[in-house]
Amino acid sequence: MAMSDFDAIVVGAGVVGIAVARSIALSGRTVLLLDGERHFGSWTSSRNSEVIHAGIYYAVGSLKSRLCVSGKEKLYSYCSAHGIPHRQVGKLIFASGPSQHEALEKIAGLASAQGVDLQWLGADEARRFEPELDCSAALWSPTTGIVDVHAFMLAMLGEAEAHDAMFVPNSRVERVSRADGLWYVHLPGEAEAIAGAPILVNSAGLEAQRLASATEGLDPVHVPQLHLARGIYFGYGGTVPFTHLIYPVPEPGGLGLHLTLDLAGRARFGPDVEWIDAVDYSINESRKPAFVAGARRIWSGIDPDKLYADYAGVRPKLSGAGMPAGDFAISGPETHGCPGLVNLFGIESPGLTSSLAIGELVMEMLNS
Repeated sequence: MAMSDFDAIVVGAGVVGIAVARSIALSGRTVLLLDGERHFGSWTSSRNSEVIHAGIYYAVGSLKSRLCVSGKEKLYSYCSAHGIPHRQVGKLIFASGPSQHEALEKIAGLASAQGVDLQWLGADEARRFEPELDCSAALWSPTTGIVDVHAFMLAMLGEAEAHDAMFVPNSRVERVSRADGLWYVHLPGEAEAIAGAPILVNSAGLEAQRLASATEGLDPVHVPQLHLARGIYFGYGGTVPFTHLIYPVPEPGGLGLHLTLDLAGRARFGPDVEWIDAVDYSINESRKPAFVAGARRIWSGIDPDKLYADYAGVRPKLSGAGMPAGDFAISGPETHGCPGLVNLFGIESPGLTSSLAIGELVMEMLNS
């Protein structure tokens, strides 16, 4: 198959880009999936908590709410059908004192309005779940889980490739031109486009705005401002007395410093929220005291010496510091008037959980 002979081009091979490429390929179209890195999923998709979210926190009617709730069910089913390691471990959202009960009640109300199952627990009930958690009340979310994100991406990519998708790494798209009803993708230093197709999906994550701004014929009014928030994770080099995920009441810009477990039972704390001006995955060790303090609110008996800087991720947010939380922005031809073009902006958490649902939504937009 020549590089120019495709029905669709998807730029960005993170978990969402792969899900979109899979969805398009399953519709019978040939797909070219491009990524600027050597491996798929090298950015946000490999720098998160690997949590399957229940759909608790998001505004009723928002894309995040709708796609998370439906995507969660699709993700669990997909993992079960394809043998992808995952576990529905559940999580507790806890109040450290009565002053936070109102915040828990608001979360419970949001979840109820979206049909998400939550159970209110008093302090004694919460301790039956997690004896080491010091709290005055908690919400139990039974449908929260964890997943091996790499295995999930690998399964979707294999399925897409089996249906005439081609993945090409090391292919950072510099700009997109438009001619004769086709979208053409151009790499840096290349005089000619490497491929053209009637469909182009921009799922470039942290670079989605840059690529949209370099797309011929797209009015800049349809490119929202990007806000970057770095989140650091600290691992724990020892055994923890917890079997569920533990979350505090959310904080501005994130869900608060929480405890997650991977499929091997290893614990990590994070992420925090640090507003930055450019993508930077470095970890400032001076932030460790704040992690120790946050971890102690979950587990008073923690050994601070066993906390170590693990990794950082950067969220491509559509709202900045002090602004209301932003939604996903999935912009298709009905919005911007460019046939065959779909731009995905602000695909942060719960992007992993929502990925299969996002893939289906993009297909609906392209077929309408």
